[in-house]
Amino acid sequence: MARINVGVIATLLTISLESWAVATTGKPDLASKLAEFRRPDAIPFPKENPYRAAKAELGRSLFFDPILSRDGERTCATCHIPGQDWTDANPKAPRNDGGSMDFRTPTLINAAWIDGIYGWDGKFRGLEVVARTPLTSPSNMNMPPEEMVRRLSADPAYVAAFTKAFPHGGPPVTQERVDQALATFQRLIVSGKAPFDRWVEGDPQAVDASAKRGFDLFTGKAHCAACHSSWAFTDGSFHDIGVAKGNDIGRARFFPTSTALRYAFKTPTLRNVSGRAPYMHDGSLATLDAVIDLYDRGGIERPSRSRDIRPLNLSPQEKADLLAFLKTLDDDRSADVAFRPFDPEPPRP
Repeated sequence: MARINVGVIATLLTISLESWAVATTGKPDLASKLAEFRRPDAIPFPKENPYRAAKAELGRSLFFDPILSRDGERTCATCHIPGQDWTDANPKAPRNDGGSMDFRTPTLINAAWIDGIYGWDGKFRGLEVVARTPLTSPSNMNMPPEEMVRRLSADPAYVAAFTKAFPHGGPPVTQERVDQALATFQRLIVSGKAPFDRWVEGDPQAVDASAKRGFDLFTGKAHCAACHSSWAFTDGSFHDIGVAKGNDIGRARFFPTSTALRYAFKTPTLRNVSGRAPYMHDGSLATLDAVIDLYDRGGIERPSRSRDIRPLNLSPQEKADLLAFLKTLDDDRSADVAFRPFDPEPPRP
């Protein structure tokens, strides 16, 4: 008699039951919905800028070193503060003259999973070029590329670090290699495992009943998952959610004839969201309660507003449940990359 493989039968039964649930109710069951948010197995690195431990270490050194600013007063961490989930507490990023920039400082958490276009309005075409604008901007670090290369090339420790990070010849220090080192480090800024992840992995006690109801709202009535999708809770795209007005036109700066992209800004990750106030691209909402109220109202009604944004008529309990769910996305170690040693192989997310 043929031996029965119990594991195979259990797997097939699970698949059949999930398919039956979708077929009979028209909705995926809880396990299927949770699976859409499962953590990935590896951090993605591009072929043209693969991971090297020495390159990540160099990128970290550059990230925290004021040598990259013309006056020696600012670093990347001036705005992207590890202990504040790689952003800051200002409504808009601070300028070097005491003023404010156009947008709030975006978090760097899970930047490795953004597909190609970065920035609130999509001005950056890849992580390798993101740093160049703040480095050279007169209102930020104000560093001419040739001066940056000169300074780093005059430092024997940095010359040695660049040579180790890029062992294939050529001038040790170049603008492109600065960009690549910073991008390698930033790809390692990954949110740690949160209570929600433990629930996804099968621990029913990892989150409470209120948070579970909030997840049902998040993926159902409240339409949150239409944009805040995947394990990083972002679709990486641009939407008008009814906040911006006037000349604050977002992605339409680059597509001025597009109705859909007018007032559209990039969907931010929701990982560690409860510690990242204030909210929105302009820091205009001080609390998550205010964010939930905005979505409940539906924002400003206009032709560009996303079709997933509309009045929700949430009850006070439903709002509380949504907030409880959002708090389950908080970890306790996304700042570890600021000081932990790097191994020859990249860490698992």
